Amino acid sequence: MIKELVAYIVKQLVNHPDDVQIALDTSGERDVVEITVNEQDRGKVIGREGQIIKSIRMLVNAASTENKKIAVDVAR
Repeated sequence: MIKELVAYIVKQLVNHPDDVQIALDTSGERDVVEITVNEQDRGKVIGREGQIIKSIRMLVNAASTENKKIAVDVAR
């Protein structure tokens, strides 16, 4: 569910939605969602002063059904 939520949000923000890839790693202490987008769209996902990615992180943690924090990162 979290992976689909992040994919939906990010695809609405970018110019190249077909290039969006979302990976979920649950192997560690904390779940990690990694967002990969076209190089031209990285700034749109991060936002000015990181406001967009902060908002995505807040939504993901609010939507989490477990008492576990989820990290959201944008791949380089």
